[in-house]
Amino acid sequence: MSTIFRNFSYKPLRFLLPLALSAITITTYSHSAYAADQWYTGSLVSPSGPLSKQGMFLLEPYMYYSVPSGMIGPHNNNVPMSSPRQQSVTSFTIYRYALTDYLSIQTTPAISYRWKHGDTTSSGLKIGDVPVDLMWRYLTADPKRFIPTLNLITGVSFPTGDYSHLGRAQDGVGSGVYTYRATLTEQSTYTMPNNHELRLRLWATFRRALNSAHLRDVTSYGTTRGFRGHGQPGMYGEAGFSLEYGITQRWVFAIDVARDWANGSRLKGHYASGLKVDELSAGSGDWQVAPALEYNWTPNYGVIAGVSVYYAGHNTSRVVSPQFAFNALY
Repeated sequence: MSTIFRNFSYKPLRFLLPLALSAITITTYSHSAYAADQWYTGSLVSPSGPLSKQGMFLLEPYMYYSVPSGMIGPHNNNVPMSSPRQQSVTSFTIYRYALTDYLSIQTTPAISYRWKHGDTTSSGLKIGDVPVDLMWRYLTADPKRFIPTLNLITGVSFPTGDYSHLGRAQDGVGSGVYTYRATLTEQSTYTMPNNHELRLRLWATFRRALNSAHLRDVTSYGTTRGFRGHGQPGMYGEAGFSLEYGITQRWVFAIDVARDWANGSRLKGHYASGLKVDELSAGSGDWQVAPALEYNWTPNYGVIAGVSVYYAGHNTSRVVSPQFAFNALY
C-alpha cells in the first residue's frame, strides 16, 4: 500500500533524509520472505516497492474520509478548534506498471470533495497534484546470503490541482509547484511460532518544492480577494514502521505508526489595499497510528480496511480517517 494523502495544507509530511539516502528504497527479506504460504495486501500507510516482472500491472484504489476531532497547539497541547470543522472525502488510485524486470513507473492521481457544515463546499470533485515516480531495483535479494533488494525510487509531483484565483476556498487542493519526491524503505519477513508470518517495514520519505507558485486572489495558501504574490510550501516528510501479522493465509492484521513533519510555507506579496505580506508560517508535525485488517482471496487480489488516527504533534489537527482499499495485481 502507499502513504495516505492528507488535504493540501502544507503543514506537510514526514522525516527528512540525508541527501545521500533520500532517493533509495531498501527491501530486505529473510529466508521465509519468498514463501507462498502467506498472502499480503499491504498496510494502509507504508510504501511498497517496484514490481518483479516485466509487464506486471498493479491497480490499487483507495477511499477515505477525513474529519478533525480537535486541534494541537505548539507544545502538544489542546487548543480550541474553529467551527465548522473541515471535512473531506478522497479517492486516489495507485497505477504501477513494470517496464522491465527491474524498472517500474507509478502514478497516484487523487480526487476529493471538501466541505464545512453550514459553510462552504467544493464546487465539485477536484483533482489534486499528480505525482509520477520511477522505481528501479538495481540489486536483487539473495536470502541465503542475507543480501537485500535495493531500489531507487524518485519522482516529481506535477501542479495539476487548483490553487489560485479560486471561486471558493474549498477548491484549493493543489500547491502550484513541482515537488521532488524520494523514499527510503526497509522490509523483512519472519516466521513466528506456529508458522505465522510477520512482515516488518521501515520507511522515510522526503518532499521538496522545486519552484514557487504565482498567486492571485483566493488561494490554497490562505489568501483572499485582492492578493497578488508568490507562495512556496516548506520541505516535509515522514518516517514510520508497519507490522503485518498473518492470522491465517488469507487474513492479516496490520498496523502502521508514523511521524510527519513540515517546515512552514513562505508567502510574499500584497493586497490591493496596499497591505504587504512577507511571512513564513509555523512548522508542524504529527504522529499517526493506523490499525487495519487485510483479506486476500488469492495471492494477487485483496482488500484492506482500517482507520488512521493523528493523535499527537504540534500546530496541527487531530484527525480520524477511516479508509478502504482494493489491491489487484495482473
